[in-house]
Amino acid sequence: MDHGQIHDEHPFVTPPEQRDPVRQFRGRLAVPVTIVTAGHGDRRTGLTVSSLVVAEGDPALVYCLLGPTTDLLEAIEDTERFVVHVAGQDHRETADVFAALRPSPGGVFAGRAVTDTPHGPVLEGFGTYALCSLIEGREESFSVLVAGRIDEVVPGDLVDPLVYFRGAYRRLEP
Repeated sequence: MDHGQIHDEHPFVTPPEQRDPVRQFRGRLAVPVTIVTAGHGDRRTGLTVSSLVVAEGDPALVYCLLGPTTDLLEAIEDTERFVVHVAGQDHRETADVFAALRPSPGGVFAGRAVTDTPHGPVLEGFGTYALCSLIEGREESFSVLVAGRIDEVVPGDLVDPLVYFRGAYRRLEP
């Protein structure tokens, strides 16, 4: 299946003997693909995020790692709200756009149906998402650990989630 790639392999891939073992370890963990959005109107922003975990409880919490210079982190800090969308197999292209792996003339929201909420933009076509409020963001290693309270969940009917494993999107086998 063609996923819009030009090469079979990444042309600038690091040779195996030079690869960071911690990065290799992380790559061997199957992780969900989510798109996190924040902001309003012309200040909407979003990013594909796989470094994410949900903690059940009262309140339920979500933790994600974001780059310290991302527009998304700035929008979350400004609005103190964000939306976490869980991607399915039909969201591969959208995940690539929000990860800046696929071009999107006019920006990541161009041509996409979006509903603005007090928590930020909700991408139409994503049946599973959570509306979250920022608790804190703190620097951890090369990232910022964002902790958010889950205010509302729309669980949807996701049966074929998009998973990231060893540098590629994968499908769960039933």
